[in-house]
Amino acid sequence: MKELPQSVLFCCDHNSVRSPMAEGIMKKFYGTGTYVQSAGVKTDMEIDGFSIAVCQEIGVELSRHRSRSFDEMERWGDDLSSFDLVVALSPTSRHQALELTRFFHIDVEYWPIMDPTGQGESRAAKLDSYRQTRDQIIRHLTERWGDPTQT
Repeated sequence: MKELPQSVLFCCDHNSVRSPMAEGIMKKFYGTGTYVQSAGVKTDMEIDGFSIAVCQEIGVELSRHRSRSFDEMERWGDDLSSFDLVVALSPTSRHQALELTRFFHIDVEYWPIMDPTGQGESRAAKLDSYRQTRDQIIRHLTERWGDPTQT
């Protein structure tokens, strides 16, 4: 297990499912000692309702999350070079993160997290897929930084 970084950026394709889940869960598990944000390659979607539901089951609030892209982050004043770690949760976001950080000394990690969108026919089956994604994120977080320090 490694020491928590001062800042981490989670990224995925749309910033509507995986990266907001990772952002919210990390904040819940490890508190405010680490600055945590998330972004997508694109922002053509709002936060996914199933993501909100499965995170709410573990006490993580995502309903106020507003999706944003790498470009929007920069326009709104977030400097990518200020992050200690970028965690890409999809192949597309990994490629984009490596491209954007090639001029900065920033660690980029790739955590291959399942995209639950489009999985399952019924509401129950969809929720199960989203829970699997949530649990993959939790597993990666705790393998990387240990048991949650916050309750």
